[in-house]
Amino acid sequence: MVCLLSVWCLKKGLFSFLRSSSSLCGRFIDEDCLWYISFSNDMLQLYIYRDYLTLFGAAMSCCCDTKGLNNGANILAVIFDLDGTLLDTGRAVRGVLDEFLAKYGKKLDMEKEEKKRLGMTLKESAAIFVKDYDLPMTPDQFIKEMTPFYRERWANAKALPGANRLIKHLRKNGVPMALASNSCHDYIEAKISHHKGWKESFSVILGSDQVKSGKPSPYLFEEAAKKMGVDAANCLVIEDSLVGVKAAYAAKMKVVAVPSRKEADCNVLADIVLHSLLEFQPQLWGLPPFDDWVDKALPIEPIHLSGLYVNGSLHETTGNATFSLPDQLVGLYFGWAAVDADRNLKILVSINLDHLPGFANKKIHVCLIDSNSDHKSEQKMLIHLVGYIRALDNKELTSTELEKLEEDKSIARASLDLPSFSYF
Repeated sequence: MVCLLSVWCLKKGLFSFLRSSSSLCGRFIDEDCLWYISFSNDMLQLYIYRDYLTLFGAAMSCCCDTKGLNNGANILAVIFDLDGTLLDTGRAVRGVLDEFLAKYGKKLDMEKEEKKRLGMTLKESAAIFVKDYDLPMTPDQFIKEMTPFYRERWANAKALPGANRLIKHLRKNGVPMALASNSCHDYIEAKISHHKGWKESFSVILGSDQVKSGKPSPYLFEEAAKKMGVDAANCLVIEDSLVGVKAAYAAKMKVVAVPSRKEADCNVLADIVLHSLLEFQPQLWGLPPFDDWVDKALPIEPIHLSGLYVNGSLHETTGNATFSLPDQLVGLYFGWAAVDADRNLKILVSINLDHLPGFANKKIHVCLIDSNSDHKSEQKMLIHLVGYIRALDNKELTSTELEKLEEDKSIARASLDLPSFSYF
């Protein structure tokens, strides 16, 4: 079909795009406006940033086709964001603000806080927080009072799935890496000090206090590239927030987004959007491919879950944190389920997100691989995930559909007999 799209930009005049195709997807940028246009099967998506006009002709999926999107980029260095990209800082510090506000007789407004300050610099966030809650202090006093509480919790911040694997892989292959975060430099150092080998892996570590201004301005990424001696066009940024993706785009760098569901707007600007770093394919960017797959399965750092097993689904039980798992855990996994003191079952597990407004829980479906298993429904189940198979199609949400994944079950069954996966 022939698609004709004309868009009027207030400052730049008429922009038109003509192409003979069944689908097109493009991004256009000028000094006043950033455009993202997608036209496929009579559905139009048009996003205009900086003028904050958004028209939707179709909802955008959170998982993008990664084939061919690097446009032949010759990537020589990788720049990472820290919080929410490599480190699950948000869950580690959860509850700190509630405790702090309680001292002043105030209560945290979760609806207001859900997305508001994500990606901001420390000073920006502090100023807004003090104003929003009418606290009897300056932003600097707030930072000084809160810092000890945060530092104590940072020790509990875990690496997000695939983070350690990617850092080790790039370091082993001599790919220069930088950390560029809206946190201040001192805080970055404190956070990564709890993770062996991280500090030594990055040739450059930059905080927003070391540049003119933080994200979404490009200065952090530009300075990181400069210090590594790599041209911006040869840098790949990995981010989780929209402000970070905007900064990378402004720096004219390629960008991969691994957002939480709160940051789904990353889809608009990122070159590729992933559910987790386990989906990252270095070879798409001209980087050395991973060599750690065992046939069609990937050994992972163990992930522990617990809950009530009911009709193929894992449900949260009072007092556990199964469903406060990071959003960047979506995918198809396998492992072991402990159902009593001396019996472990082989399982295939899909973890997906509820995309409907108002739903906080993840959808976790458990498939018992051994067909002769006599495990009963509505029993407590302790799960140890030890392997990853692939990303999930958004349609694969029900236990009925999961049961049909015979090839995945076969991969999991065979893998769990191997030493790499059988240690539980």
